[in-house]
Amino acid sequence: MKRAALFLIICLSSFMVSAQSKDDILGKWINPSGEGQIEIYKRGDKYFGKLVWLKEPNDETGKPKKDVKNPKENLRGQSVLGLEILKDFSYENNKWTGGEIYDPKSGKTYSCNMTLKDHNTLNIRGYIGVSLLGRTESWKRVK
Repeated sequence: MKRAALFLIICLSSFMVSAQSKDDILGKWINPSGEGQIEIYKRGDKYFGKLVWLKEPNDETGKPKKDVKNPKENLRGQSVLGLEILKDFSYENNKWTGGEIYDPKSGKTYSCNMTLKDHNTLNIRGYIGVSLLGRTESWKRVK
């Protein structure tokens, strides 16, 4: 009887550890190249992320980098630092879906899903059309 109770306690505690909250994604994350940190925050029921740190925030002239590749000409003068690159994510079934990720290096926007691999690893999948045709990056939590 004691063994069965112990087994049940271990099973329940491991389930509680692996369960995640929709707000577990909040905080600062660094991309795989180490070039930028993105802060993920919540606005209403949606999740967003902006660039809050760049390894090289200035261009070759020493001025802050601008969003020069943006397809919208009127937005090309905005600073890359502070740029909102993750938009409109909803939490559903242990993942954040329905959002978009913007790549300031190319000026392209992709559909995107995000999942937590563990507390300190966030998998970001950007794609066009269907999720099968895309690329996944793993971001690390900034401590």
